[in-house]
Amino acid sequence: MRIPAHSVCTAIRDDIVAGVYERGSRLTEELLARRYGVSRVPVREALRTLEAEGFVVTRRHAGACVAEPTEQEAADLLEMRMLLEPLGAARAAQRRTEAHLKVLRGLVRLGQERARRGNSEDLRSLGGWFHETLAQASGSPALTSTLAQLRHKIAWMYAVEAPANPAESWAEHGGIVDAVARGDSERARAVMALHTERATVAHRLRFPGGGDRPERVRTSQHPVNMTGVRH
Repeated sequence: MRIPAHSVCTAIRDDIVAGVYERGSRLTEELLARRYGVSRVPVREALRTLEAEGFVVTRRHAGACVAEPTEQEAADLLEMRMLLEPLGAARAAQRRTEAHLKVLRGLVRLGQERARRGNSEDLRSLGGWFHETLAQASGSPALTSTLAQLRHKIAWMYAVEAPANPAESWAEHGGIVDAVARGDSERARAVMALHTERATVAHRLRFPGGGDRPERVRTSQHPVNMTGVRH
């Protein structure tokens, strides 16, 4: 049975994000095909996709290698997310379905329950599902795909500290869902902007300046305008 290239792509991407392949290391079609139990054809297609996404680069005399993003490139990703997540929330308020709301509310309930118990691993997974579902509720495949790529690349480049007050973080998630349920796109945009700005501070570059100590991420130099936001 032929393994789809997108499945191979997902497997390689996940391993890059997990650090299985070091930055700058070669990715040979033969070794990848052997590792994932496929032919070289889907591996070749997957590498082309990963190069377009920025996870892989092709170097002369070396072939495909894991990319080595700069600190500026990493910082740009966080700024892009701070712009696009609020847009996604605003679109979700206009286009969400009852099914989306049911899932989002369920995730908030679970998140608030886990926050009380202090289970950080569960909270990380629930947070990812929440943002993925919200992006899907935006009704824009292009925006959903872009945000998914941003999440993968940010997870690759940054370590994230658990929030000091997870209950507060999940209260913000609840506020976003409330605004989306009411169809209040401006409120959804503003609350998500505040939430994303706060979350960004917890990100630490995994390899700042080539070193091995995470570096605190600076907050955006363009503060979020919260005028008119009700708390």
